[in-house]
Amino acid sequence: MAGQANPLGGKEIGQTTGAAAAANNFNNAHYRGYDPRNPMANIHADDGVRLPAFGGEFQPGLWRPSEQRKFANPAPLGLSAFALTTFVLSCVNLNVRGITAPNIAVPVALGYGGLVQLLAGMWEMAVGNTFGATALSSYGGFWIAYGIMLTPHWNITGPGGPYHTAATEAVDPKMADSALGFFLTGWFIFTTILLLCTLRSTWMFFMLFFTLDLAFLMLACGHYASDNGAMDSSKRLTQAGGGFGMLAAFLAWYNAFAGIADSSNSFFLIPVFHFPWSEKGRENRLAKTATRNTDA
Repeated sequence: MAGQANPLGGKEIGQTTGAAAAANNFNNAHYRGYDPRNPMANIHADDGVRLPAFGGEFQPGLWRPSEQRKFANPAPLGLSAFALTTFVLSCVNLNVRGITAPNIAVPVALGYGGLVQLLAGMWEMAVGNTFGATALSSYGGFWIAYGIMLTPHWNITGPGGPYHTAATEAVDPKMADSALGFFLTGWFIFTTILLLCTLRSTWMFFMLFFTLDLAFLMLACGHYASDNGAMDSSKRLTQAGGGFGMLAAFLAWYNAFAGIADSSNSFFLIPVFHFPWSEKGRENRLAKTATRNTDA
């Protein structure tokens, strides 16, 4: 077993060679150990160049830049589509200027937050970003579904619709609220999964999913409260969801700007604030330690 020091300060990187490798059917580099139960544990085991997490590329962890990428970075487009649509609906949820009807969000949800974000997710798939493809395509699908649900022609949750027949109203006059709660709870669960994947990235990327997660939770609870007849609580929860949604929108725009701006088009670049325990954070700490030791 020949080994070399890990420049990032982790465990030793080793490689099995010769007869031992053949006997164990194992010949690949170790990065913090090898876990045969999950091949994703070894995805960064080779010596290729890896870049640190960056919300502007919708990359929550170490990632390999494409040497011959034929596409531009699709992440800012998807983030911008998500941000604007979330901003509009959050204004309605906050009752800004007394507006309570969410129908203005329908064209934005279908055209920009839905279709354009879905396309950005597909382009993320083309450039090899699994996380970006999953997140942007899914939220694009969310906005298309939500836009359809709010379209008066479909009347999915409105008066006279399938949740307001004599049979359903005999069981629960506000059954539509619980149905909407189920819909939003599912997105809360999905967003929590994505949130867990950002715990080794940057503060701005993590906070985007954290605030979005809380927005889904508040809005879902608001619908459940309405079904239970707690209208005052429902209004407050919906407004709280609008507040967290507004924060998520601006954080999405922040990450989008970080992905668009560079030294050729902007007079300044914005920080993304890597977590201290992220690979970039550990690298920075090691560099500072090495500098202090050199000065001493």
